[in-house]
Amino acid sequence: MLRQSRPARDRPHQPQSRTMTKLCRFRHHTTSPTPGRILALSAVLTFAAAGCEVLPNKEAAPPPATNAPPATATASGQDTRPTLAETRSTMTENLKVEVVGLNRVKGKHLIAQIRLSNTGTEKHLSWAGEMGDRTRPLGEIKWASGIGVLDAQARTWLLPYKPVGSPCLCSDRDRDGLGRFIDPGRSITVYAVLPAPSGNPATTTVITPVGPPMLNVPISDEAPTGDFPDPDADTVTLVTRRLILPSESLDKSEETADDGKDLQVNLSSDVLFAVDKATLTLQAKSIMARTAKLIDASPATVVTVAGHADSSGNDAINDPLSLHRAQAIQHALSALLSRDGVRFQTKGYGSRRPLYNNDSDEGKRRNRRVTVTFPKPQPATQGPVATTSPGAAGLTGTTKADGQPIAMEVAGLRRLPGGLGLLTYKITNKGSAETWFRDLRHAQDWEAYKYQAASNVRVTDVAARRQYLPGRLEVPTDDGVDFYCACTDVSGVRISTEKFAPGQTREFWNLFALPDTADTLKVKIGPFRDLHVPIQ
Repeated sequence: MLRQSRPARDRPHQPQSRTMTKLCRFRHHTTSPTPGRILALSAVLTFAAAGCEVLPNKEAAPPPATNAPPATATASGQDTRPTLAETRSTMTENLKVEVVGLNRVKGKHLIAQIRLSNTGTEKHLSWAGEMGDRTRPLGEIKWASGIGVLDAQARTWLLPYKPVGSPCLCSDRDRDGLGRFIDPGRSITVYAVLPAPSGNPATTTVITPVGPPMLNVPISDEAPTGDFPDPDADTVTLVTRRLILPSESLDKSEETADDGKDLQVNLSSDVLFAVDKATLTLQAKSIMARTAKLIDASPATVVTVAGHADSSGNDAINDPLSLHRAQAIQHALSALLSRDGVRFQTKGYGSRRPLYNNDSDEGKRRNRRVTVTFPKPQPATQGPVATTSPGAAGLTGTTKADGQPIAMEVAGLRRLPGGLGLLTYKITNKGSAETWFRDLRHAQDWEAYKYQAASNVRVTDVAARRQYLPGRLEVPTDDGVDFYCACTDVSGVRISTEKFAPGQTREFWNLFALPDTADTLKVKIGPFRDLHVPIQ
């Protein structure tokens, strides 16, 4: 049930439990929040958060029905609903995360209910810090703001709406009386109200900051069990994170970023041109052939070609050189296209738009590029998404950290809708002493992320000579853009993820783009041996 907040004098102290069979209607007010209840939504939004879209205020409606807690709660307050999907916390092995409700409301909103359980003997298992959205200010971690879904069709990470005066339409540790800890054998249920994924899918991928994403979670169009704030009652902010999926050729001649709408192909200037020259090398035509085929297969009528330089030299040199190189690429691509109706826009930006830090030779190399941008081609038809993880023999590896044996096992490489893939793998300390294992973050592009993460993973299509890098979440800021790895954090908000007790196992994950036709890919995880992993 969706509702608006009610004035304190109208709220029953102990509402009676009952099952709601249809959505209530709403009325509008702007009273101040009362502890232990949902915050009232303000009538006017006075700001737009980074990476967010403002949704307009709606007309008020008649009063709601009486508030009701979940009808499935027992007398002791425990939620006994069946599990739709579950995962485990990477940081806290005894924290179990279960989806117990996922309801589409009015065809455009989604109410997610997550049960958090302490399955161990730890008396004070903390939950709030782990469920907060890592891409928001750290002061908001006491909220369940990290609950979201993956909109694969739109290539977007959807998070809870943000009303005025609070981080999200979601559970708050203090306001909702949930407390900071979960006792052994106990559970709490938290909620989030967020946009429904596009295309009206029957299932979706539920994401949390806690552990690997949960796949193929069924969405119900029945009214949810419980009492939740209505995002249409007032102005709220839409919080989304664009998902960008990079890949690169094995010879480093080009790399591609796919955001679900456009392809951005970065052609290496070091391969295409001699130093300080804008004349194409003999190798350039074969490198650009792939880009031309992608343009031919796309609906593009306009293609943007932009030249870029590193920080060496000055603007008087870099600006005209980057423009002339972009023009050379434009002329070459025009000759390679097999269809008409495509026009080009050519620009030169010099060194003003670096992708990587110019403090290293590798960063400078990758910043010397010509970027070709156009609408992405339509993907090939894909088969059904796997719902289980059957595993395969031999998908293991070993290494050492501070003298302790470290084991790795691939749990699965699953194909998701929208050309996405999810890799999950387990790391175990097989030794007798506590140790740190930091090799998961020692990737060449670690500087591209806001926090260090388990980004030292590559998935390679050997036949196509192409490797895929972990996805990136794009978050606009006042100073530009921050990128977060679409994978397990190992620093920042995820302190001590790299520290393993004797015998301890943790499960990590990465999102990738996957080639449409491959059924087995080579997977390289940190220092472990190469594995040939079947796609499930």
